[in-house]
Amino acid sequence: MNPHLAPVAVPDPALLPHVQRLCDLTDPYAHGPEHDALFAAAMAETNAWHAERSPFFRSLYEATPEAHPYRAPLVHANFFKRHEVLSVAREEVELHLTSSGTTGQKSQMFFDHWTIRSAQRMVARIFERNGWITPDQEVNYLLYSYEPAPSLNLGTAFTDNYLCDFAPARSVEYALRNTGGDHEFDPFGCIAALRRFEREDAPVRILGFPAFLFFTLERMRAMGLPPLRLPEGSLVVLGGGWKGHADRRIGKEELYARVTEQLGIPGERIRDTFGSVEHCIPYIECDHHRLHAPVWSRVAILSTRTLEPLPYGEPGYLHLVSPYITSVPAQSVVMGDLASLRPGDACGCELETPWFTVHGRAGVSRNRSCAVAAAELMKGMA
Repeated sequence: MNPHLAPVAVPDPALLPHVQRLCDLTDPYAHGPEHDALFAAAMAETNAWHAERSPFFRSLYEATPEAHPYRAPLVHANFFKRHEVLSVAREEVELHLTSSGTTGQKSQMFFDHWTIRSAQRMVARIFERNGWITPDQEVNYLLYSYEPAPSLNLGTAFTDNYLCDFAPARSVEYALRNTGGDHEFDPFGCIAALRRFEREDAPVRILGFPAFLFFTLERMRAMGLPPLRLPEGSLVVLGGGWKGHADRRIGKEELYARVTEQLGIPGERIRDTFGSVEHCIPYIECDHHRLHAPVWSRVAILSTRTLEPLPYGEPGYLHLVSPYITSVPAQSVVMGDLASLRPGDACGCELETPWFTVHGRAGVSRNRSCAVAAAELMKGMA
């Protein structure tokens, strides 16, 4: 068995049997009444788990009407920027990740063994379904992420390095180079790596922030470089968004077209993702480029005025729910993103779970995040 798909046990099988069953599901996009019932039972278990172990969550839970969906109190992602709330003992924390760069407010998230391993296994299930786990095929990696450093505990850096486990690395290059206490965007290093990769016979995997990829393509064009044709089987998996640089952002379709034009990677091998350190469930585009909810989560859109759930098609706050997490009471998180939800059959792909579109950050103030901190490195590079 692939080690990323190996079984992992909940902290207490007697208290969390439905959580175990839900997270053990092998089809990432299974759906139906029986799955809805399993999800609801798992949410009841994880709510009881956190209510027993977190006074903060217990006070919210006791004030939440039973008729509320899954009786899951709403916790805004920004709460974790100012508070550390645990439902496990400190010695059970296996991993500590943050959401932002070297300055500004950071979400502090803590993961026990079950939580981080079950989230990683979900990613592996989706990669497996797409045929992206290739243990016998070496690849060259270009990571539009942070080069590892001793004190670096950013969620995006952790995720991008984990994604390198799905195919053995012939080489790994980083766009954000460690300069000793800081990181600097290196567009010329990225271009040199891509030109070298074109000459080799190994597929290329490009992972990370889309903005840095775009600025690399812009620099190639400004230098008058001809289009590259990266080897067959190359793959682009993007994540992190364009937060803080809306004035320089291009549309997803245009970016994908540029990648195909300048790197030779077809559109079906270019996928965006959505995720956050506060909610580690993977949302990875289908081949029609829609972010479908996997079986381990439920997605809702909340009114910006009343926080009541909205019908399909109406924009509001993105609300993400999953019972997988036992380390922190973050099973029902309201994100700082505006989004809209659509039914599965409105996509046209083979997946039938609902999918959502992210329209941008809510509010008028600059809400720093990991992507914002990284994007600031691009000043003067365009």
